[in-house]
Amino acid sequence: MTDPRVQKLAHTLVNYSVDLKSGETVYLTGDLSALPLIRETYKEVIKAGGLCILRYDDGEMDDYFIRNANDDQLKWISPTERWASEDVDVRIFIRASSNTRRGTSTDPKRMAQFMAARGHLAKTRFERTAAEKLKWTLTQFPTEAYAQEADMSLEEFENFVYGATFADQPDPIKCWKDLQDGQQKYVDWLKGKKHVQVRGPNVDLTLSIEGRTFINSGGTHNMPSGEIFTGPVENSVNGWIRYTYPAIREGRIVEGVELKFEDGKVVQASAKKNEEYMLTQLNMDEGARYVGEFAIGTNYGIQRFTSNILFDEKIGGTMHMALGRGYPETGSKNESAIHWDMICDMRNGSEISVDGELLYKDGHFII
Repeated sequence: MTDPRVQKLAHTLVNYSVDLKSGETVYLTGDLSALPLIRETYKEVIKAGGLCILRYDDGEMDDYFIRNANDDQLKWISPTERWASEDVDVRIFIRASSNTRRGTSTDPKRMAQFMAARGHLAKTRFERTAAEKLKWTLTQFPTEAYAQEADMSLEEFENFVYGATFADQPDPIKCWKDLQDGQQKYVDWLKGKKHVQVRGPNVDLTLSIEGRTFINSGGTHNMPSGEIFTGPVENSVNGWIRYTYPAIREGRIVEGVELKFEDGKVVQASAKKNEEYMLTQLNMDEGARYVGEFAIGTNYGIQRFTSNILFDEKIGGTMHMALGRGYPETGSKNESAIHWDMICDMRNGSEISVDGELLYKDGHFII
């Protein structure tokens, strides 16, 4: 018997997150370990009248490909992959894994080669999203592997995921609309502002948001969500930051990240663990050392670190910045093959001021 929370999450994805209309083309993809949620989502797509292409991923085969494919194979882009970026109306991603460390020993240069070959497709998706020609959402299905990463039992992690996505509530869609309405006042207040100053024991940064737009993220793309974000002026970030949580990418945990910025660019970067991998990513292309996103987590229902960026970047009382590609709808012009979010706790002795006025202190908005 299917967990009713899985059915509610699938219904929310299709009928709220992407607001699927009859006749729209849908690219639904997910790892085989997420099969229960993939099935329920597929049913919701069909009930809504969507025209669906379904693609299953398998972590073991994906890992084999990255390790063994030749250069031509790594760079080859299938017609379906191209269509899913350039033509489809809706993309729905369901993340899952039976082994989150499967790719840890893979040569990062090979993964960088694979990602770089697809950089233009990522650019196309970002541009189509900004132009409202592409709707997308992603979520995560709870598995034993993710539960282990979060130091929880599977049952505990399931309760965490379905609580964070409101799938345990009578009307999840209403919950998401209420959250989005509550965040709008911060977005409205920030409109037209110019200068941001972030201070605390782990950060001393200034940046410009002049001419940029803050986005109210309330579950229409990431599920769960709960953040407001923008793309800072590319050459404006100055200062330093020490990220208080591990930065995780492609199954690799990079701990103790410290970055120094000058005129927008990372000029010094260090880490206590996996520094070489981090530098490989930062050297992927010119845009990888610039900030594509500045964001404040607003989901106070998420309070514990789970080693999963989909949840962790939303933790109420934190801020995060992404190195690499920015979202065009914010006004960001930064382009890169990567978009790597890194999180800093702001709940103790930290504040954010905008145009000289205090906006945020010790993990809470004060306006």
